[in-house]
Amino acid sequence: MTDTGPLKAELIAAIAATETLEQLEAVRLNALGKKGLISTQLKALGGLAPDERRQAGQALNVVKEEIGVALAERQAVLKRAELADKLASETIDVSLPARATTNGRTHPLSRTIEEISAIFSDMGFSIAEGPDIETDFYNFTALNIPPEHPARQEHDTFYLNPDKTGTRPVLRTHTSPVQIRTMLNTPPPIRIIVPGRTYRSDHDATHSPMFHQCEGLVIGEGIHMGHLKGCLIDFCRAFFGVKDLPVRFRPSFFPFTEPSAEVDIGCRRVDGGLEIGAGDDWLEILGSGMVNPKVLENCGLNSDEVQGFAFGMGVERLAMLKYGIPDLRTFYESDLRWLKHYGFMPVDVPGLHTGLGTGGA
Repeated sequence: MTDTGPLKAELIAAIAATETLEQLEAVRLNALGKKGLISTQLKALGGLAPDERRQAGQALNVVKEEIGVALAERQAVLKRAELADKLASETIDVSLPARATTNGRTHPLSRTIEEISAIFSDMGFSIAEGPDIETDFYNFTALNIPPEHPARQEHDTFYLNPDKTGTRPVLRTHTSPVQIRTMLNTPPPIRIIVPGRTYRSDHDATHSPMFHQCEGLVIGEGIHMGHLKGCLIDFCRAFFGVKDLPVRFRPSFFPFTEPSAEVDIGCRRVDGGLEIGAGDDWLEILGSGMVNPKVLENCGLNSDEVQGFAFGMGVERLAMLKYGIPDLRTFYESDLRWLKHYGFMPVDVPGLHTGLGTGGA
């Protein structure tokens, strides 16, 4: 029993022959487990004489330690091999072509706002902004809109819950409140445009509860109707890209301008289509007028010293006319197919200071 050489040789050979960690674990249990070969022989030492038991025990313990070292070394080798196989099987082939990607598109509304801003920037206008939630004063009263005006009714306007003073804020029905805020906080001369979201209680193929407007305001000494006409004629011709686009001003009424005028452009309708710049028909595109003296006085300006003009246009309407979009509601349906058809590559969007050059005005 003291000759442990054959046992050691058998176990070392078994360890060397293993090819997986599972096989190595089986060899370990066969050698060192509770019922393993070495454990069984250690249990049998109790029946030997003391001297023989001591000698045999020492020999078996040496074998046990050597087998443990052999098991640890083989385990390290097998783990490295297993890791190498895993890395090889999970390698990414970086030489493969990239997955196809879909190019984004600039929304027609963003494109149109960029174009409007570029044109008016060339005319010396700056861009002003204001809050979407407004007070009655900024949205109605300061703009000379009387209490009985239909725009103040709930069937036209979104009112919010009353504030601490009992007054009800509104979702602005136009971007004109920004004009009031500007006149109250900025001394003349003033030359701004105000693109932004507006809200009205309406929804059909040509109306949306949320839509976009772009208004303009010019205040200064000696401003007259000729300045208004020249500014808007240049804008229309630059925006639609028609150098000799017919533009006419038709008398109208707005509470905040006096005199007021609707602006029409020449067009013709052929087979259900619309051709801008030709024919003997007219199409309304925006409203305008000289700022009402009452509005100037409401903003602390002396109407005998300064005058001004204002105008407003629907961004969706301009986009629909220029790009042939038939239904307003599709602007907000988040349909990627629609955006792919009507959208623009970002590099196509005009930058500032390029507006009038595109129209040849």
